[in-house]
Amino acid sequence: MSQNDLKAFTEDTEMKRDLGLLEAVSIVISRIIGSGIFRTPAPIMALVASTSLFGLVWVLGGLVTIFGAVIYAELAAMMPRSGGPYEYLKVAFHPFWAFLRGWAMFFVSETASIAAVALIFGEYLNALWIIVYGEPFNRAILYTVALGTIWLLTWVNLYGVHMSGMVQNFFGFVKIAAVGSIIGVAFTSWSSGNWANFADPLFPEAWTGSTILAVGAAMRYSFFAFSGWEGATYIAEEIKNPRRNLPLSLFIGIGGVMVLYLGANAAYLFQLPPAKIAESPWVATEVMTVALGASGGILISVAVMLNTFGNVSTQILCKARTWQAMARDGMFFNWFAELHPKYRTPNNALIGQALWGTVLLTFAIIAENSYEMMIDFFSATSTIFNIMVFAAVWAMRRKFPDVHRPYRAWLYPWSLIGILAIYFVFLVITLITAFIPSLVGLLLTGSGAVYYYFKVVRGQRQNNAGETRLP
Repeated sequence: MSQNDLKAFTEDTEMKRDLGLLEAVSIVISRIIGSGIFRTPAPIMALVASTSLFGLVWVLGGLVTIFGAVIYAELAAMMPRSGGPYEYLKVAFHPFWAFLRGWAMFFVSETASIAAVALIFGEYLNALWIIVYGEPFNRAILYTVALGTIWLLTWVNLYGVHMSGMVQNFFGFVKIAAVGSIIGVAFTSWSSGNWANFADPLFPEAWTGSTILAVGAAMRYSFFAFSGWEGATYIAEEIKNPRRNLPLSLFIGIGGVMVLYLGANAAYLFQLPPAKIAESPWVATEVMTVALGASGGILISVAVMLNTFGNVSTQILCKARTWQAMARDGMFFNWFAELHPKYRTPNNALIGQALWGTVLLTFAIIAENSYEMMIDFFSATSTIFNIMVFAAVWAMRRKFPDVHRPYRAWLYPWSLIGILAIYFVFLVITLITAFIPSLVGLLLTGSGAVYYYFKVVRGQRQNNAGETRLP
């Protein structure tokens, strides 16, 4: 075992361990509950067109997420290093695959997610504006609001993880309170609620191959709503007692969110018929407006804005650590490796992340159905690398059988086989139902191979040649 491999299994770090279990759970919750539960019910219902399949998509999304966490927890506990999946792939496989995932995260999936959620923050502000003033504001204002959100929260994260941790605690509480209020208000407003909505229609008109494809396509949006559960693994070097707190944060955070999501979707159905949900980008606002009037719509719009605001903050905090970890290993832009001399935060990575997020946001604001398109854009790429990270558990058990594992995946190897099969089927369906955006994402991911060759492979060759010429 090399010295680099040994380092990966230790808790040694140059960063400050300021985050406890509470902060780690808050990060998981804040990272998951963003725009998804307030935005994806519409495309999911539009695709499946029945309440039974609508519920099935959300249940499957939660169960698959829990299975994924079972696998991730083993890796996180044995390798408490910042960078999360990047570190796992680097040690389990060739460093190229770790690099390529990081490249894809930066240019395809993760910064796109930041831009998408920031956009939803602006859209719910637009919903609030409509309630108060009776008309929407234009897309230029929407763009400005989303852009300002990205850069404001980047600035907050420049000043240390402790400050960011306090922000996560606050927004984690707000998120739970917001979703809980939707559930409570919806089910206590008997005069406006209607149990008949759950059966109108209960089942699809026909059970065909297109029905299966519709469910598979809808899973893209369910998975996105549950995405980010691995967020705490990105900042493992800043969490106290990471071998205990990392696995616990995953299970506590995901379990709690799943309960809230199922309750929220049941609340939506109690107050709105399926056809209304399918066409509503602001389903939470519409539900609360029906139940409580304009004041309810205003309150929940503000709450959703706070939720998405907190989610963007969490994403900015967690993901910049990956770019810094890559640069630290000489596999990304060198500028990203530097830490702030006082706060020990990856400020250059944070700024670079915001710059590329600005680029993606600019393209998103121009596109029609930009939110759905962004999810379609990175779903296939993200799925491929999720499959590789799950497989890393098998590779690590073969490669390092004697390394201490504070936590072992439940029901291994059947849990691993099951999650790999599920994700492979999902990948095939995604490529069928969203081919063009998936292809664009995959091509952009593949461009990283060119950078890797010139940055890493040729650089190593030149260094080796220089060493050979030394007297």
